[in-house]
Amino acid sequence: MFDSTPAVLGHRGLGKGTVAGLAENTMASYRAAIELTDWLELDVQRCADDELMVYHNPATPDGVFVLEQTADELAGKGVLRFADVLAELPTEVGLDIDVKTPVEDAVAAPDRRTAALVAPVLAAELSRRRLFATAFDPSLLVELKEAVPGLATCLVHWLAYPLGPAIAAAAGLGADLVGLHADSFGPSSLQPDPAIQYDHGYAVEVAHRAGLEVLVWCPAADRAPALAKAGVDALCVNDIPGVLAAVG
Repeated sequence: MFDSTPAVLGHRGLGKGTVAGLAENTMASYRAAIELTDWLELDVQRCADDELMVYHNPATPDGVFVLEQTADELAGKGVLRFADVLAELPTEVGLDIDVKTPVEDAVAAPDRRTAALVAPVLAAELSRRRLFATAFDPSLLVELKEAVPGLATCLVHWLAYPLGPAIAAAAGLGADLVGLHADSFGPSSLQPDPAIQYDHGYAVEVAHRAGLEVLVWCPAADRAPALAKAGVDALCVNDIPGVLAAVG
């Protein structure tokens, strides 16, 4: 997937929230990020009229859920249409498309679920650039894998989720990558006992033997060298300059 490792991906552009005065998931943040790296992570979800929008949280700052608003209403609040982002980003930029599923996908008609809406877009884009799809929802990844031949998928795990079941689950699902939070490489506040931690290099080596590439999300720059030493393939970060300097 990556030309060199560890690849550094800009998380939501330059990073989560506002970085260097630029808000996440905006074209300004993306443009600044791709001056530093050739991979971006961005968030995609469906809205009330089934357009795909680039936004992370389930609701906008006024407390209205994205799924309750039309694309035009969201655009009026500065939310980007996915199609517009894809059209504007240079094709040499690789993309990690983090697909968000709302609770309503559990009861939506199959053709209105997020997977059904995003699949044809990813299929078309796959002919133009490097990309893969990430999700916390394993069922969405299964749907995308069936609908888009050749699409690489990444099962993402939650904060500090243990390495053992995380890697085993991604392999069992048939994913191409496993997405691990930085604190999965404990000890952490959720897993404080070092005696129950897998050796990080060993865990990554097992993932590789299972055919998985390993993506770590949101490591701080000071943790990047140890992750690189453990052999991870990619780092999705909020501090691109700091991480690039740390891993050389």
